[in-house]
Amino acid sequence: MRIKFEKLQALGNDYIFIDCIRQRLGKINFPLLSKRICDRNFGVGSDGLILIQRGRKTGFGMRMFNPDGSEAELCGNGVRCFARYIFESGLSSKKYQKVETKKGIVETEILSFSPDKFWIKVDMGIPILEANKIPVKSKKRFFIQEKIKTGKKNVSVTCVNIGNPHTAVIVRDIPEDWKEIGSKIENSKNFPHRTNVEFVKVKSRNKIELRVWERGAGATLSSATGGCAALVACVLAGKIESEAEVSFERGNLKITWDKEKNHIFVEGPAERVFSGVYEF
Repeated sequence: MRIKFEKLQALGNDYIFIDCIRQRLGKINFPLLSKRICDRNFGVGSDGLILIQRGRKTGFGMRMFNPDGSEAELCGNGVRCFARYIFESGLSSKKYQKVETKKGIVETEILSFSPDKFWIKVDMGIPILEANKIPVKSKKRFFIQEKIKTGKKNVSVTCVNIGNPHTAVIVRDIPEDWKEIGSKIENSKNFPHRTNVEFVKVKSRNKIELRVWERGAGATLSSATGGCAALVACVLAGKIESEAEVSFERGNLKITWDKEKNHIFVEGPAERVFSGVYEF
């Protein structure tokens, strides 16, 4: 089967998009397709596969699969790219959209755009802190600055659900072996659905720096949901304000935790890379 696709990225977090509205794809095994098309040596290569579909309650629905074939609940960078795709491709002429995800309905707004750059805002919803809803195994109601074992080391972490589970590790400096530690935390028995992991360095009251280990994908250049989780963890620790610049290896996001609404908002770019046809 020949499948048309488009690749977009947000701060280096890259995704393959397949338009399931204009293409009739039949009964495809999407987990298997994701494993193959996301492979950086034998496929197109990306941090995930995103399907564009019609929503049941809204005009559009988004499904996202990791490179290991597992399905994710939400992707903050991916949903910004999603908003650009449906606007730029002519699927919608609206700058404001409600997008159905596995997590629920997410609201996006294109704040500005040009042929080279789109700047998009996303309402990521309410951060979930209850341990059993993240989920993380714990006798305590919240898992904030708690210790978990990673091999011989105990690491202090804060767990937050931003549509998907995250574990933030606040550090003085990003450790050289952060990928190894991230992998161990992701697969720790503390997390029944595994977890995304963020290593967070506080640079000022309004700026933090991240390294990201994504569940099912490994090391990635950025993560919007990870940035949200990191900001929440640092605010709870009293280290930063509720609005901050979140710095990644290839750029920054503006993230705000609106305490009155108890919603988190992300602003950042979404850029097109290329389109093609994949033989599956």
